[in-house]
Amino acid sequence: MKTSLSDEQRRALDREPEGIVVEDSQTQKVYFLTDADLHQRAMEALQKQENHAAIQTGIDDMEAGRVIPLEEVDQQIREELGLEPRK
Repeated sequence: MKTSLSDEQRRALDREPEGIVVEDSQTQKVYFLTDADLHQRAMEALQKQENHAAIQTGIDDMEAGRVIPLEEVDQQIREELGLEPRK
């Protein structure tokens, strides 16, 4: 769904190009109104940060010895897929 900016919102965005806080007077929910390009860059930065954290968690697990041997993982996958065991 797409809606149009009110004149008040447009003026506020002209004053605050990074975005404005908008509160729904009925639900008291708070929203952040910003340019789509800025939003996309923020989402990409967040994804990059989450990916980095996941990779670091994997490295930490590996260094601490919290791993499953490849042969065991291979066996589990083959069982789940109904494949013959590796010989």
